[in-house]
Amino acid sequence: MTDDKRRRHSAPVVDGIGKSASRAMLRAVGFTDEDFKKPQVGIASTWSNLTPCNMHINRLAEEAGHGADEAGGKSLIFNTITVSDGIANGTEGMKYSLVSREVIADSIETTAGCEGFDGLVAIGGCDKNMPGCVMGLARLNRPSVFVYGGTIEPGENHTDIISVFEAVGAYAKGDMDLIEVKQIEETAIPGPGSCGGMYTANTMASAIEAMGMSLPGSSAQNAVSETKLEDCRAAGAAVLNLLNRDIKPRDIMTREAFENAITVVIALGGSTNAVLHLLAMASTVDVELTLDDFTRIGERVPVLADLRPSGHYMMSELVAVGGIQPLMKMLLDAGLLHGDCLTVTGQTLAENLADVAPYPDSQNIIHDLSDPIKKDSHLRILYGNLAPTGAVAKITGKEGTRFTGRARVFHSEEEAQERIMDGTVVKGDVLVIRYEGPKGGPGMREMLTPTSAIMGKGLGSDVALITDGRFSGGSHGFVVGHITPEAAEGGPIALVEEGDEITIDADTNRIELRVSEAELDRRRQAWQPPAPRYTRGVLAKFAHTVRSASEGAVTDRF
Repeated sequence: MTDDKRRRHSAPVVDGIGKSASRAMLRAVGFTDEDFKKPQVGIASTWSNLTPCNMHINRLAEEAGHGADEAGGKSLIFNTITVSDGIANGTEGMKYSLVSREVIADSIETTAGCEGFDGLVAIGGCDKNMPGCVMGLARLNRPSVFVYGGTIEPGENHTDIISVFEAVGAYAKGDMDLIEVKQIEETAIPGPGSCGGMYTANTMASAIEAMGMSLPGSSAQNAVSETKLEDCRAAGAAVLNLLNRDIKPRDIMTREAFENAITVVIALGGSTNAVLHLLAMASTVDVELTLDDFTRIGERVPVLADLRPSGHYMMSELVAVGGIQPLMKMLLDAGLLHGDCLTVTGQTLAENLADVAPYPDSQNIIHDLSDPIKKDSHLRILYGNLAPTGAVAKITGKEGTRFTGRARVFHSEEEAQERIMDGTVVKGDVLVIRYEGPKGGPGMREMLTPTSAIMGKGLGSDVALITDGRFSGGSHGFVVGHITPEAAEGGPIALVEEGDEITIDADTNRIELRVSEAELDRRRQAWQPPAPRYTRGVLAKFAHTVRSASEGAVTDRF
């Protein structure tokens, strides 16, 4: 056995006469005698040609492998799955989306744990890839770097995937004809890369960079660019530096690092999914993080980025003016980030940001701290008799901060979508979409299709939507998700009846059902849990093992 501490995991697999068969297998995939003496670096690729978010990642994985090899390691590339939220949204297939996060984490842990990799690079593109990859790396706790696959370029006329979803609502309203919708459909997605606004993919990539698990700049690069190829090569080399210094994910993913991630997500106006995924990643490394931490940090951190979906600009435009590094420098100088957190460079966050130049004066994407878009967080954690253990809202204030309306109750996303499109849903309604939670769905689908239809029909300020499901990063409007306990567990959202009055208040962070406690008790006594929608397979397994959304909807905590 070796005394090279960098090979503590691969040595038991390949060293000594007893491992001759292992070496024979690896010779067939290209190992030489010298390679057996090197630290092995697994490159976890989420490549697939089923979605533009991931269609280019095979090239990125090869570059990461070259970087690791040139730095003195021996790389091996393996794949995980990916699914496409943009394709599956509004269908039964979307129930597999959040499940894919767990499958990705499981597959990275399984492959690397079995093969004895000493270090890892993981490359993600679509929404669940990012947290899934980082959770897999964190479970193993071996020197690791996460690489973001990069953002897509804007489509024709500054369009993106959300433009297509909202065009469908505009058609239903009569503001667009089929030819106009088809023109947007044909040109909104011009090539590789993740969806172009500050939706979930760009949000999570930014959060992971702020946490210190990606190299500086990785979250704000175009998918097809020399910069992204260089990022991948540098990530491969960085793993060897981490191995030399024995720096592992749990050294980086501290409570303070998660607070940095939350701060950057808020400043960027990021997705509500960040709440779910950051809670899950924190659980993986046994860092205590709760919904209330988002409220506490949100009281002092403003929204500074004028990015879609509620703003005007796309991620590629932020890339052009410097990405998120100048923003992080602003936040650090204002005392809003923990500068002493360790990162995958081997340096602290403050050291990484020391020489970062400010944004050019001509840019309008990132506002100054003295001129925020919103003085506090757009991510609101709500409590009340409808959400005793919490709910997550994304309220920018553009549609107001308080809404009272009458409940219109649906037991699935499809039911709600039909009633929006046919005009049944009208001004003053609060759409209640229930039995879409982690257990009840199962899978906690995103409600992007109905929220986009609401916006497309011009009802964004006049209709609210609440659910025990969740939202795409592309959703905007008066929306509240992650309501817990969920309906399938008998949570109060299961007791709402048609016409009940509901108030959502983002100033006091309350969500209340205006029904007496006596009446709720009567309804509770009459309520019966629905039969499981799936009794076999991965969705049934997810429903059986998943924790509450307020705990990150993880499946490996018992």
